[in-house]
Amino acid sequence: MGKATSVFEKQAATYLGPREKLVPQIDRFYGLVPEAVGLAQVADRKPLRILDLGAGTGMLSTVVAEAFPEARFTLFDFSPSMLEQAGEILGDRAETVAGDMYEGIPAGPWDAVISALAIHHMTDPGKRSVYEAVFRELRPGGIFVNAEHVLGETPALHDHYAEWHRRQAYEKGLTDAEWADTVERMDHDHLTPLSVQLGWLGEIGFTDVDCLLKDHGFAVFAGRRP
Repeated sequence: MGKATSVFEKQAATYLGPREKLVPQIDRFYGLVPEAVGLAQVADRKPLRILDLGAGTGMLSTVVAEAFPEARFTLFDFSPSMLEQAGEILGDRAETVAGDMYEGIPAGPWDAVISALAIHHMTDPGKRSVYEAVFRELRPGGIFVNAEHVLGETPALHDHYAEWHRRQAYEKGLTDAEWADTVERMDHDHLTPLSVQLGWLGEIGFTDVDCLLKDHGFAVFAGRRP
């Protein structure tokens, strides 16, 4: 990951603040993830074992933990400093594992695999490889939920989404410095259309594949291992 890793390491301490200004419907965006986790057909499994990919400082796992008090989490990210913050927040409910998704993901079986605003940093082959690994490591009935930044289905739509994203962020009070940091991070993004990613999940073998929310370039989508 090289330069991209250093960019995120540099911004780890301030990563959460601007996110509230950058992500539309942020409460719904994150709140849909525990709702989808509840669709996992593993009702007899307590506590749930949940893997958070690209977990960062643990924002997504914290939201899911509130909905599933008995769940146990493994947070996977390439940034040790972000994981250190996550560990302080979640305490003994979570273990943290540093690593690179390009090299694989922690072995399951998992009842749910979740991710937010992380996998879009990977190339298309990398994304699909992660989705295949998630399918393998989920227990039957387990669910994968991804809250992501996605590419518009056409260049015109993508340009519209990008301008809307900038405008709504400034309306929420984003500063020029925060936008500059955002642009620096986005230089390392590899966005992929939602339709393409839903297609991959179906081809890999996931069932009940669907998009739960889409607001311009942000989407929450999921699939279950049969």
